[in-house]
Amino acid sequence: MWGRLPTFFCSWKSPRIDVNDSLEVIVQSTLDALGFELVELQRRGTKSRPLIDLRIDRTDGEKITVEDCARASRAIEARLDGGDLVSERYTLQVSSPGVDRLLRHAGDWRRFAGRKASILSDAVDGRAEVEIVGVDGEAGAEVAVVRMAKGEERRFPLAEVREARLAFHWNR
Repeated sequence: MWGRLPTFFCSWKSPRIDVNDSLEVIVQSTLDALGFELVELQRRGTKSRPLIDLRIDRTDGEKITVEDCARASRAIEARLDGGDLVSERYTLQVSSPGVDRLLRHAGDWRRFAGRKASILSDAVDGRAEVEIVGVDGEAGAEVAVVRMAKGEERRFPLAEVREARLAFHWNR
C-alpha cells in the first residue's frame, strides 16, 4: 500500500495526580483553620482559565457573612497563588451554600432533620422530594430515614444517595 504511512501507538504511563482531589485537600485544610466547612466545590471553566466555585458554611452554626466569604477567599488565594495546581489566570468564587444547600455528610442530614430535601437515589425510585427524619447508625454505615410525600417512612444506606439538596419553595 503505497502512499499510506504506518500508524504507531505509544503508551507512556506517568503518575497521574487528581487535581480536583488535591485542590479539595488544600481548600478543606484552609477552611478548617478558619472555622469554615466546605459544602461544595465545583471546578469549571477551561484549563487555562479555570473557575473554582466554592460554597462554604460556618462550623459554629452562625450564618455565613460576606466578610466570612472574603476572609476565606483571601486565605485560599494565598495557598493557590504561585502554585502549579491551577493556572495563574484562575477565578475563585466563594459564597454561602444558599437555600438549596447540598447535603454531603450524615451531620448535614442530622442538622436539617424536619426539612424537605430533593434526593436522587434508587432507594426512592430516582428523584424525589422527601422530609428528612434523621440518620441512624454509625460512621460509614449511616442509614437515612425519610418520609415520602404520602407519609410512608423509608430507610436506606446514606451511601446510596447520589445527590441530596435542601428543597426550596417560593411562597405564593
